[in-house]
Amino acid sequence: MDMEKPQWYILHTYSGYEAMVKDSLEKLIENNNLGDYIVDLKIPMEQVIEEKNGKRKVVERKLLPCYVFIKMIYTNQIWYYVTSTRGVTGFCGPQGRPKPLRPDEIKKMRLEETAVVDVDFTVGDTVSIEDGPLTGFLGTIKEMNDSAQKAKIATNMFGRDTDVEVGYAQIKKVDAPLPPPSED
Repeated sequence: MDMEKPQWYILHTYSGYEAMVKDSLEKLIENNNLGDYIVDLKIPMEQVIEEKNGKRKVVERKLLPCYVFIKMIYTNQIWYYVTSTRGVTGFCGPQGRPKPLRPDEIKKMRLEETAVVDVDFTVGDTVSIEDGPLTGFLGTIKEMNDSAQKAKIATNMFGRDTDVEVGYAQIKKVDAPLPPPSED
């Protein structure tokens, strides 16, 4: 079997099955040693602020419900494994046959964003959120995950201390430290 370059495809799933499909495919990859064929799986998410009973909080919401993105080398065997996975209704493409995403579609969906950001901040630093729904909020870095390029930030949102997770590229160090959190 010739090893071509893996490409991004879109899988359609039953509503609410996206995470289960991703987990099942990860187990399939592990159990059948398919890491060379299926190289990445993503469920595009966005952070939004929801308000319930007068309380606001940041939640992760699926950008495209019912879809899982899969980077793989297409073979009939891989197609069979993937489409036989519980919760998968099929690939997006003509007659259910996978059609790879074009480079402009990949860029638009931010599937290949692995640009490593050089960070000049560490745990305990005060940062400003520069991008996304939380633009303008200040916070203190509690945790950093270099492999995922994300930081957990303690911020005060609408009078409440809240932890949010943001990408390194979304935050910038500020020089002034924040006042200590209020004790309730």
